[in-house]
Amino acid sequence: MSSSICWQCLSKTLPQPLRHGSIQPRLHIYLPTLAFSTTPSVQLPLPPKRSTGPKVMPKKGTKSLVIKKGKFQAENRARRPAPGERKALRKRIVLSNVNALEVKGMENIDVENMYDRRMEGQVLRLPGPIVDQLRAVEAFKTTQGWGLFQSPGTLMRRETVDMGKLIADMSKEGRSRKTVRRVLVGEKGSGKSLMLLQAISMAFLKGWTVINLPEAQDITIGHTAYQPLPSSSPPSYIQPTYLANLLRKLPTANPHLETLQFTQPQSSELPIPIPPNISLARLASLGASDPEIAHPIFNLLVTDLLSPGRPPVFLGLDGLAHAMQPGTGYTAPNLKPIHSHELMILEWYFKFLSGQRKLPNGGIVMAATSQSNAPKVPSLDLALSELEGPIVTRAGQTVPKKERNPFVRYDERVLNTLKSGVQVQRLQGLSKEEARGLMEYWAKSGMVREKVSEVFVGEKWAISGGGVVGELERAVVRMRV
Repeated sequence: MSSSICWQCLSKTLPQPLRHGSIQPRLHIYLPTLAFSTTPSVQLPLPPKRSTGPKVMPKKGTKSLVIKKGKFQAENRARRPAPGERKALRKRIVLSNVNALEVKGMENIDVENMYDRRMEGQVLRLPGPIVDQLRAVEAFKTTQGWGLFQSPGTLMRRETVDMGKLIADMSKEGRSRKTVRRVLVGEKGSGKSLMLLQAISMAFLKGWTVINLPEAQDITIGHTAYQPLPSSSPPSYIQPTYLANLLRKLPTANPHLETLQFTQPQSSELPIPIPPNISLARLASLGASDPEIAHPIFNLLVTDLLSPGRPPVFLGLDGLAHAMQPGTGYTAPNLKPIHSHELMILEWYFKFLSGQRKLPNGGIVMAATSQSNAPKVPSLDLALSELEGPIVTRAGQTVPKKERNPFVRYDERVLNTLKSGVQVQRLQGLSKEEARGLMEYWAKSGMVREKVSEVFVGEKWAISGGGVVGELERAVVRMRV
Protein backbone atom coordinates (compact mmCIF):
# COMPACT_ATOMS: atom_id res chain seq x y z
CA MET A 1 0.00 0.00 0.00
CA SER A 2 1.42 3.36 -0.98
CA SER A 3 1.95 6.10 1.61
CA SER A 4 -0.02 9.26 1.37
CA ILE A 5 2.99 11.32 2.47
CA CYS A 6 5.56 12.20 -0.11
CA TRP A 7 9.10 11.18 0.66
CA GLN A 8 10.34 14.59 -0.41
CA CYS A 9 8.08 16.33 2.13
CA LEU A 10 9.08 13.92 4.84
CA SER A 11 12.76 14.57 4.30
CA LYS A 12 12.22 18.29 4.86
CA THR A 13 10.72 17.75 8.34
CA LEU A 14 13.63 15.58 9.64
CA PRO A 15 16.82 17.22 11.05
CA GLN A 16 19.68 17.57 8.65
CA PRO A 17 22.56 15.08 9.15
CA LEU A 18 25.96 16.34 10.29
CA ARG A 19 28.75 16.68 7.88
CA HIS A 20 31.02 14.47 9.94
CA GLY A 21 29.26 11.31 10.93
CA SER A 22 31.89 10.35 13.53
CA ILE A 23 31.08 13.33 15.74
CA GLN A 24 28.03 12.90 17.93
CA PRO A 25 25.79 15.85 18.61
CA ARG A 26 26.40 17.64 21.91
CA LEU A 27 23.85 19.10 24.26
CA HIS A 28 24.61 22.66 25.29
CA ILE A 29 22.89 24.06 28.38
CA TYR A 30 23.14 27.76 28.98
CA LEU A 31 22.56 29.00 32.56
CA PRO A 32 21.65 32.54 33.27
CA THR A 33 24.54 34.50 34.83
CA LEU A 34 24.78 37.84 36.52
CA ALA A 35 27.25 40.57 35.85
CA PHE A 36 30.16 41.01 38.33
CA SER A 37 29.58 43.74 40.89
CA THR A 38 31.11 44.73 44.24
CA THR A 39 27.81 46.04 45.53
CA PRO A 40 25.75 43.44 47.48
CA SER A 41 22.54 42.51 45.78
CA VAL A 42 20.59 42.69 49.02
CA GLN A 43 21.39 45.24 51.71
CA LEU A 44 20.31 44.56 55.30
CA PRO A 45 18.09 47.20 56.77
CA LEU A 46 19.30 49.29 59.68
CA PRO A 47 18.29 48.14 63.18
CA PRO A 48 15.16 49.76 64.42
CA LYS A 49 15.55 52.75 66.66
CA ARG A 50 14.99 52.24 70.34
CA SER A 51 11.86 53.88 71.51
CA THR A 52 12.31 56.53 74.16
CA GLY A 53 8.67 56.93 75.03
CA PRO A 54 6.78 55.26 77.83
CA LYS A 55 6.51 51.51 77.76
CA VAL A 56 3.21 50.22 76.50
CA MET A 57 1.85 47.33 78.47
CA PRO A 58 0.56 44.39 76.42
CA LYS A 59 -3.13 44.11 75.96
CA LYS A 60 -5.15 41.93 78.21
CA GLY A 61 -5.16 38.34 77.06
CA THR A 62 -1.91 38.50 75.09
CA LYS A 63 1.24 36.62 76.15
CA SER A 64 4.60 38.36 76.51
CA LEU A 65 8.06 36.82 76.97
CA VAL A 66 10.02 38.19 79.91
CA ILE A 67 13.75 37.30 80.09
CA LYS A 68 15.68 38.25 83.24
CA LYS A 69 18.98 39.98 82.82
CA GLY A 70 22.12 38.07 83.66
CA LYS A 71 23.17 34.48 83.11
CA PHE A 72 21.07 31.72 84.50
CA GLN A 73 22.95 29.79 87.16
CA ALA A 74 21.81 26.45 88.38
CA GLU A 75 21.37 26.21 92.11
CA ASN A 76 24.33 24.46 93.71
CA ARG A 77 23.00 22.56 96.66
CA ALA A 78 26.38 20.99 97.57
CA ARG A 79 28.05 22.27 100.71
CA ARG A 80 31.00 24.49 99.98
CA PRO A 81 34.25 23.58 101.78
CA ALA A 82 35.08 25.67 104.80
CA PRO A 83 38.21 27.86 104.78
CA GLY A 84 41.25 25.63 105.11
CA GLU A 85 39.27 22.39 104.68
CA ARG A 86 40.76 21.51 101.29
CA LYS A 87 44.29 22.21 102.50
CA ALA A 88 43.73 20.01 105.54
CA LEU A 89 42.44 17.25 103.28
CA ARG A 90 45.45 17.58 100.99
CA LYS A 91 47.88 17.36 103.91
CA ARG A 92 46.00 14.69 105.82
CA ILE A 93 48.23 11.91 107.13
CA VAL A 94 46.73 8.42 107.50
CA LEU A 95 48.89 6.25 109.76
CA SER A 96 46.82 3.09 110.06
CA ASN A 97 44.84 0.68 107.91
CA VAL A 98 42.37 -1.59 109.65
CA ASN A 99 42.26 -3.90 106.62
CA ALA A 100 45.99 -4.66 106.83
CA LEU A 101 47.20 -7.71 108.68
CA GLU A 102 48.79 -7.36 112.08
CA VAL A 103 52.47 -8.25 112.11
CA LYS A 104 52.96 -10.53 115.11
CA GLY A 105 56.20 -10.32 117.03
CA MET A 106 57.01 -6.82 115.81
CA GLU A 107 59.10 -4.92 118.36
CA ASN A 108 58.85 -1.25 119.28
CA ILE A 109 61.80 1.03 118.82
CA ASP A 110 63.24 2.15 122.17
CA VAL A 111 66.39 3.58 123.70
CA GLU A 112 68.02 0.13 123.83
CA ASN A 113 67.55 -1.26 120.33
CA MET A 114 67.80 1.97 118.34
CA TYR A 115 71.58 1.50 118.06
CA ASP A 116 71.71 -2.31 118.20
CA ARG A 117 73.49 -3.76 115.17
CA ARG A 118 71.37 -6.90 115.38
CA MET A 119 68.35 -4.81 114.36
CA GLU A 120 69.74 -3.95 110.94
CA GLY A 121 67.31 -5.01 108.23
CA GLN A 122 64.32 -5.26 110.59
CA VAL A 123 61.22 -3.09 110.78
CA LEU A 124 60.42 -1.66 114.22
CA ARG A 125 57.12 -0.13 115.28
CA LEU A 126 56.91 3.50 116.35
CA PRO A 127 55.29 3.75 119.82
CA GLY A 128 52.06 5.70 120.23
CA PRO A 129 53.51 8.67 122.21
CA ILE A 130 56.30 9.05 119.65
CA VAL A 131 53.73 9.04 116.83
CA ASP A 132 51.84 11.90 118.50
CA GLN A 133 55.06 13.87 118.87
CA LEU A 134 55.99 13.24 115.24
CA ARG A 135 52.55 14.46 114.18
CA ALA A 136 53.08 17.66 116.14
CA VAL A 137 56.33 18.48 114.33
CA GLU A 138 54.82 17.37 110.97
CA ALA A 139 57.56 14.84 110.31
CA PHE A 140 55.25 12.51 108.36
CA LYS A 141 54.85 13.08 104.61
CA THR A 142 51.87 12.27 102.44
CA THR A 143 54.05 10.38 99.93
CA GLN A 144 55.49 7.83 102.38
CA GLY A 145 52.68 5.27 102.28
CA TRP A 146 51.90 5.05 105.99
CA GLY A 147 48.26 4.26 105.31
CA LEU A 148 49.03 0.88 103.78
CA PHE A 149 49.83 -0.83 107.07
CA GLN A 150 48.10 -1.34 110.38
CA SER A 151 50.62 0.64 112.41
CA PRO A 152 53.57 2.88 111.44
CA GLY A 153 56.92 1.13 111.34
CA THR A 154 60.38 2.08 110.18
CA LEU A 155 63.24 0.09 108.66
CA MET A 156 66.45 0.01 110.65
CA ARG A 157 68.99 0.44 107.88
CA ARG A 158 72.69 0.83 108.51
CA GLU A 159 72.54 4.64 108.47
CA THR A 160 69.67 4.56 110.98
CA VAL A 161 71.66 2.48 113.47
CA ASP A 162 74.62 4.83 113.06
CA MET A 163 72.36 7.79 113.80
CA GLY A 164 70.98 6.04 116.89
CA LYS A 165 74.51 5.36 118.10
CA LEU A 166 75.43 9.04 117.65
CA ILE A 167 72.38 10.28 119.58
CA ALA A 168 72.93 7.76 122.35
CA ASP A 169 76.58 8.77 122.77
CA MET A 170 75.73 12.48 122.83
CA SER A 171 73.10 11.86 125.53
CA LYS A 172 75.52 10.26 127.98
CA GLU A 173 76.63 12.21 131.02
CA GLY A 174 80.14 13.57 130.92
CA ARG A 175 80.32 13.62 127.13
CA SER A 176 81.57 16.74 125.37
CA ARG A 177 78.65 18.89 124.29
CA LYS A 178 79.35 19.11 120.59
CA THR A 179 77.14 20.34 117.77
CA VAL A 180 76.78 18.01 114.79
CA ARG A 181 75.83 19.75 111.55
CA ARG A 182 74.66 17.46 108.76
CA VAL A 183 72.91 17.69 105.37
CA LEU A 184 71.17 14.63 103.89
CA VAL A 185 71.46 14.25 100.11
CA GLY A 186 70.56 11.51 97.66
CA GLU A 187 68.48 10.70 94.63
CA LYS A 188 64.70 10.81 94.54
CA GLY A 189 63.09 8.21 96.79
CA SER A 190 66.28 7.32 98.66
CA GLY A 191 64.69 8.05 102.07
CA LYS A 192 66.03 11.48 103.07
CA SER A 193 62.83 12.72 104.70
CA LEU A 194 62.37 9.32 106.34
CA MET A 195 65.90 9.48 107.71
CA LEU A 196 65.10 12.87 109.19
CA LEU A 197 61.98 11.38 110.78
CA GLN A 198 64.00 8.53 112.29
CA ALA A 199 66.52 10.97 113.76
CA ILE A 200 63.70 13.06 115.29
CA SER A 201 62.04 9.98 116.78
CA MET A 202 65.33 8.91 118.39
CA ALA A 203 65.82 12.42 119.79
CA PHE A 204 62.32 12.17 121.30
CA LEU A 205 63.22 8.84 122.89
CA LYS A 206 66.24 10.44 124.55
CA GLY A 207 64.27 13.43 125.85
CA TRP A 208 65.77 16.04 123.55
CA THR A 209 64.05 19.28 122.63
CA VAL A 210 63.07 19.20 118.95
CA ILE A 211 62.35 22.28 116.84
CA ASN A 212 61.51 21.21 113.31
CA LEU A 213 60.76 23.29 110.21
CA PRO A 214 58.81 20.64 108.27
CA GLU A 215 58.78 22.30 104.85
CA ALA A 216 60.92 25.28 103.83
CA GLN A 217 58.62 25.96 100.89
CA ASP A 218 55.85 27.00 103.30
CA ILE A 219 58.21 29.67 104.65
CA THR A 220 59.42 31.13 101.34
CA ILE A 221 56.42 30.73 99.05
CA GLY A 222 54.79 33.95 100.27
CA HIS A 223 51.63 32.56 101.90
CA THR A 224 52.10 33.91 105.42
CA ALA A 225 52.00 37.44 106.82
CA TYR A 226 55.36 39.18 107.20
CA GLN A 227 56.70 42.48 108.43
CA PRO A 228 60.13 44.09 108.73
CA LEU A 229 61.96 43.70 111.98
CA PRO A 230 62.62 47.15 113.51
CA SER A 231 66.22 48.27 113.92
CA SER A 232 67.66 45.30 112.02
CA SER A 233 70.77 45.71 109.91
CA PRO A 234 70.97 44.07 107.40
CA PRO A 235 67.17 44.12 107.03
CA SER A 236 65.33 41.12 108.42
CA TYR A 237 61.66 40.14 108.21
CA ILE A 238 59.58 38.20 110.69
CA GLN A 239 56.51 36.04 110.04
CA PRO A 240 54.28 36.39 113.13
CA THR A 241 51.64 33.87 112.11
CA TYR A 242 54.18 31.18 111.26
CA LEU A 243 56.02 31.73 114.55
CA ALA A 244 52.75 31.53 116.49
CA ASN A 245 51.91 28.18 114.87
CA LEU A 246 55.42 26.93 115.61
CA LEU A 247 55.09 27.90 119.28
CA ARG A 248 51.68 26.26 119.47
CA LYS A 249 53.13 22.85 118.45
CA LEU A 250 56.18 22.93 120.73
CA PRO A 251 54.46 21.86 124.00
CA THR A 252 52.78 18.89 122.25
CA ALA A 253 56.01 17.80 120.59
CA ASN A 254 58.10 18.28 123.73
CA PRO A 255 56.11 17.21 126.83
CA HIS A 256 59.13 17.74 129.08
CA LEU A 257 58.70 21.51 128.69
CA GLU A 258 55.96 21.26 131.31
CA THR A 259 58.58 20.39 133.92
CA LEU A 260 61.10 23.08 132.94
CA GLN A 261 60.72 26.45 134.65
CA PHE A 262 61.49 29.74 132.95
CA THR A 263 64.72 31.09 134.47
CA GLN A 264 65.54 34.16 132.37
CA PRO A 265 65.37 37.62 133.98
CA GLN A 266 62.56 39.99 133.12
CA SER A 267 63.26 42.48 130.32
CA SER A 268 61.66 45.85 129.74
CA GLU A 269 61.58 45.20 125.99
CA LEU A 270 58.92 42.49 126.30
CA PRO A 271 55.46 43.59 125.20
CA ILE A 272 53.81 41.83 128.15
CA PRO A 273 55.00 40.94 131.65
CA ILE A 274 56.01 37.32 132.15
CA PRO A 275 54.46 35.68 135.23
CA PRO A 276 56.97 34.27 137.73
CA ASN A 277 57.61 30.52 137.95
CA ILE A 278 56.03 29.91 134.57
CA SER A 279 56.86 26.71 132.70
CA LEU A 280 58.35 26.74 129.23
CA ALA A 281 55.26 25.03 127.84
CA ARG A 282 53.07 27.79 129.26
CA LEU A 283 55.46 30.40 127.84
CA ALA A 284 55.18 28.87 124.37
CA SER A 285 51.38 28.80 124.63
CA LEU A 286 51.45 32.45 125.66
CA GLY A 287 53.33 33.38 122.50
CA ALA A 288 51.05 31.25 120.34
CA SER A 289 47.96 33.06 121.59
CA ASP A 290 48.91 36.36 119.92
CA PRO A 291 51.03 36.57 116.73
CA GLU A 292 52.11 40.10 117.65
CA ILE A 293 54.15 38.85 120.60
CA ALA A 294 55.24 35.56 118.98
CA HIS A 295 58.66 36.86 117.90
CA PRO A 296 59.90 38.16 121.29
CA ILE A 297 58.47 35.11 123.07
CA PHE A 298 60.24 32.80 120.61
CA ASN A 299 63.57 34.52 121.22
CA LEU A 300 63.03 34.32 124.97
CA LEU A 301 62.14 30.62 124.78
CA VAL A 302 65.17 29.75 122.66
CA THR A 303 67.46 31.67 125.00
CA ASP A 304 66.18 29.66 127.95
CA LEU A 305 66.48 26.35 126.06
CA LEU A 306 70.14 27.08 125.31
CA SER A 307 70.98 27.97 128.91
CA PRO A 308 73.21 25.56 130.92
CA GLY A 309 71.55 22.47 132.32
CA ARG A 310 68.95 22.10 129.60
CA PRO A 311 68.51 18.98 127.42
CA PRO A 312 70.23 18.74 124.03
CA VAL A 313 68.45 20.37 121.09
CA PHE A 314 67.62 18.92 117.67
CA LEU A 315 67.00 21.41 114.85
CA GLY A 316 65.50 19.97 111.65
CA LEU A 317 64.66 21.38 108.24
CA ASP A 318 63.23 19.67 105.16
CA GLY A 319 63.38 21.10 101.62
CA LEU A 320 66.75 22.84 101.89
CA ALA A 321 66.74 24.13 98.30
CA HIS A 322 63.70 26.35 98.95
CA ALA A 323 65.52 27.94 101.88
CA MET A 324 68.55 28.75 99.70
CA GLN A 325 66.77 30.67 96.96
CA PRO A 326 68.01 34.19 96.18
CA GLY A 327 64.40 35.33 95.81
CA THR A 328 61.23 34.40 97.67
CA GLY A 329 57.54 35.17 97.29
CA TYR A 330 57.89 38.22 99.55
CA THR A 331 58.68 41.74 98.37
CA ALA A 332 60.79 44.39 100.10
CA PRO A 333 59.76 48.07 100.29
CA ASN A 334 61.97 48.76 97.24
CA LEU A 335 59.84 46.25 95.26
CA LYS A 336 62.65 43.71 95.06
CA PRO A 337 62.30 40.05 96.11
CA ILE A 338 63.40 39.31 99.64
CA HIS A 339 66.29 36.88 99.98
CA SER A 340 65.45 33.69 101.84
CA HIS A 341 68.21 34.40 104.37
CA GLU A 342 66.54 37.69 105.25
CA LEU A 343 63.57 35.83 106.76
CA MET A 344 64.15 35.71 110.52
CA ILE A 345 63.29 32.04 111.13
CA LEU A 346 65.59 30.83 108.34
CA GLU A 347 68.33 33.25 109.34
CA TRP A 348 68.12 31.92 112.89
CA TYR A 349 68.38 28.31 111.68
CA PHE A 350 71.29 28.95 109.30
CA LYS A 351 73.33 30.53 112.08
CA PHE A 352 73.41 27.12 113.75
CA LEU A 353 73.91 25.20 110.50
CA SER A 354 76.87 27.36 109.47
CA GLY A 355 78.50 27.13 112.90
CA GLN A 356 78.10 30.83 113.66
CA ARG A 357 76.16 29.85 116.78
CA LYS A 358 76.68 26.73 118.87
CA LEU A 359 74.35 24.55 120.90
CA PRO A 360 75.83 24.88 124.42
CA ASN A 361 74.20 21.68 125.67
CA GLY A 362 75.00 19.74 122.52
CA GLY A 363 72.70 18.68 119.74
CA ILE A 364 72.24 18.09 116.05
CA VAL A 365 71.40 20.51 113.25
CA MET A 366 70.10 18.46 110.33
CA ALA A 367 68.72 19.50 106.95
CA ALA A 368 67.35 17.30 104.18
CA THR A 369 67.31 18.08 100.48
CA SER A 370 64.55 17.09 98.08
CA GLN A 371 64.71 15.88 94.50
CA SER A 372 60.98 15.68 93.80
CA ASN A 373 60.10 19.27 94.74
CA ALA A 374 63.10 21.57 94.63
CA PRO A 375 64.09 24.65 92.61
CA LYS A 376 67.40 24.81 90.81
CA VAL A 377 69.97 26.52 93.04
CA PRO A 378 73.49 26.34 91.50
CA SER A 379 75.08 27.78 94.64
CA LEU A 380 73.67 24.97 96.78
CA ASP A 381 74.80 22.29 94.32
CA LEU A 382 78.33 23.73 94.25
CA ALA A 383 78.58 24.04 98.04
CA LEU A 384 77.39 20.47 98.64
CA SER A 385 79.71 19.12 95.96
CA GLU A 386 82.71 20.86 97.51
CA LEU A 387 81.84 19.47 100.93
CA GLU A 388 81.16 15.93 99.73
CA GLY A 389 83.98 15.58 97.22
CA PRO A 390 84.02 12.81 94.58
CA ILE A 391 81.03 10.46 94.75
CA VAL A 392 81.57 6.69 94.59
CA THR A 393 78.45 4.87 93.40
CA ARG A 394 77.44 1.29 94.26
CA ALA A 395 78.68 0.19 90.84
CA GLY A 396 82.15 1.45 91.73
CA GLN A 397 82.05 4.46 89.43
CA THR A 398 83.55 7.73 90.65
CA VAL A 399 81.72 10.97 89.93
CA PRO A 400 84.04 14.00 90.27
CA LYS A 401 82.93 17.03 92.23
CA LYS A 402 81.53 20.04 90.45
CA GLU A 403 83.71 22.95 89.44
CA ARG A 404 82.81 26.62 89.39
CA ASN A 405 81.14 27.77 86.20
CA PRO A 406 82.50 31.20 85.17
CA PHE A 407 79.22 32.02 83.46
CA VAL A 408 77.06 31.43 86.56
CA ARG A 409 76.60 33.98 89.34
CA TYR A 410 76.83 32.23 92.69
CA ASP A 411 75.26 33.42 95.93
CA GLU A 412 77.89 34.08 98.57
CA ARG A 413 75.34 33.77 101.36
CA VAL A 414 74.70 30.17 100.43
CA LEU A 415 78.39 29.37 100.03
CA ASN A 416 79.22 30.92 103.43
CA THR A 417 76.44 28.94 105.13
CA LEU A 418 77.71 25.57 103.93
CA LYS A 419 81.37 25.92 104.79
CA SER A 420 83.79 23.49 106.37
CA GLY A 421 82.41 21.56 109.30
CA VAL A 422 79.10 20.62 107.69
CA GLN A 423 78.81 16.88 107.09
CA VAL A 424 77.16 15.70 103.87
CA GLN A 425 75.60 12.25 104.16
CA ARG A 426 74.53 10.64 100.90
CA LEU A 427 71.78 8.03 101.10
CA GLN A 428 71.94 5.36 98.43
CA GLY A 429 69.91 2.23 97.85
CA LEU A 430 69.34 -0.52 100.40
CA SER A 431 71.44 -3.61 100.50
CA LYS A 432 69.82 -6.89 99.52
CA GLU A 433 69.60 -7.97 103.16
CA GLU A 434 67.81 -4.74 104.12
CA ALA A 435 65.52 -5.01 101.08
CA ARG A 436 64.65 -8.59 102.03
CA GLY A 437 63.72 -7.58 105.57
CA LEU A 438 61.49 -4.81 104.23
CA MET A 439 59.76 -7.15 101.76
CA GLU A 440 59.14 -9.71 104.48
CA TYR A 441 57.43 -7.03 106.56
CA TRP A 442 55.26 -6.11 103.55
CA ALA A 443 54.39 -9.78 103.05
CA LYS A 444 53.40 -10.21 106.70
CA SER A 445 51.16 -7.15 106.37
CA GLY A 446 49.37 -8.74 103.41
CA MET A 447 50.73 -6.36 100.80
CA VAL A 448 52.83 -8.93 98.91
CA ARG A 449 51.29 -12.14 97.60
CA GLU A 450 54.40 -13.67 96.08
CA LYS A 451 56.88 -15.72 98.05
CA VAL A 452 59.82 -13.64 99.23
CA SER A 453 62.63 -15.74 97.80
CA GLU A 454 66.14 -14.93 96.69
CA VAL A 455 65.02 -14.69 93.08
CA PHE A 456 62.13 -12.38 93.94
CA VAL A 457 64.32 -10.15 96.11
CA GLY A 458 67.05 -9.93 93.46
CA GLU A 459 64.56 -9.10 90.74
CA LYS A 460 62.83 -6.31 92.67
CA TRP A 461 66.14 -5.00 93.97
CA ALA A 462 67.43 -4.64 90.40
CA ILE A 463 64.18 -3.10 89.13
CA SER A 464 64.29 -0.46 91.89
CA GLY A 465 67.67 0.85 90.78
CA GLY A 466 69.75 -0.94 93.36
CA GLY A 467 67.39 -0.83 96.33
CA VAL A 468 66.06 2.74 96.19
CA VAL A 469 63.35 2.71 98.86
CA GLY A 470 60.75 4.70 96.94
CA GLU A 471 61.18 2.67 93.75
CA LEU A 472 61.21 -0.58 95.72
CA GLU A 473 57.86 0.24 97.30
CA ARG A 474 56.45 1.16 93.91
CA ALA A 475 57.67 -2.07 92.30
CA VAL A 476 56.58 -4.42 95.08
CA VAL A 477 53.58 -2.88 96.85
CA ARG A 478 51.95 -0.40 94.52
CA MET A 479 52.49 -2.12 91.16
CA ARG A 480 49.76 -4.52 90.11
CA VAL A 481 50.05 -6.40 86.82
